[in-house]
Amino acid sequence: MQTIVFCRFSYPAEGGFQVEHDSIADRQAFLYAPDRMEQRFALFEHLCLPGLKAQTDPDFDFVVLVGTCLPAPYLSRLKALMADMPQGRIIARDPAPHRQICQSVLNAARKHINQPCLQVRHDDDDALSVDFIARLRKAATDCAALVLSNKLVGFDWNRGYTICRSDLHPFEITETVNPYLGVAQALAVQGGVRQSLMNFAHSRINRFMPTFTFTDAPMYLRSHHGSNDSRQKPKVDHPDFHAPTVEHIETLNRRFALTADAVESAFAPAASTAPHAAG
Repeated sequence: MQTIVFCRFSYPAEGGFQVEHDSIADRQAFLYAPDRMEQRFALFEHLCLPGLKAQTDPDFDFVVLVGTCLPAPYLSRLKALMADMPQGRIIARDPAPHRQICQSVLNAARKHINQPCLQVRHDDDDALSVDFIARLRKAATDCAALVLSNKLVGFDWNRGYTICRSDLHPFEITETVNPYLGVAQALAVQGGVRQSLMNFAHSRINRFMPTFTFTDAPMYLRSHHGSNDSRQKPKVDHPDFHAPTVEHIETLNRRFALTADAVESAFAPAASTAPHAAG
């Protein structure tokens, strides 16, 4: 089946954020603030892309949704980072309601709308293991009977790591086992079905479809930082972070194609360069 990895890169949707804004202009100002964009580019380049570029099964489409209002210098940087990734496609759309625009872009990315496909949600500041696509395909094959008899089937890998910047160490890390976290999550979508994985809250897909959860191997890295949309409200979790061990560093390299230096670069404060004008 065609496999589509869908990523929103600072797309100014109507809705879809836990942080509220009074207008689209306010949301654009928030998303495109120079310091925030420098942080997102660092995370995208040094944390998100390496594992995708190193997939053991390279047969997937990487669709990155941006706003048509993304300032031209940022769009150029994004294109440069993805230039060596044949799977990558940047799709620009005007601001629109979140679920509808994501569904529209995903359906447009399907090569044959009447054929089944696999859809993966992925944030620009997280990482997937290098064998994620291969494991997803195997899971869909192993569960073929249920996949073929349902319009939608969810797949969720709940074991991974959460990492953050540290003033005492290059970075800090903790193991995370959390179902339906929204990282390393996918849907098998039957042919002709126009609903997408972005039509559902990631934490509640099991209310709407059968799901499979796997916990045998670390499949994701989730980053914690100041501009996490999911961490802007009270009562968020506070993991017990600690300095990485040699085993952690080896796992980052083996499972995510990352070095300690790359992770440190992802979280390093960067001098911002404000774009001259919006595109």
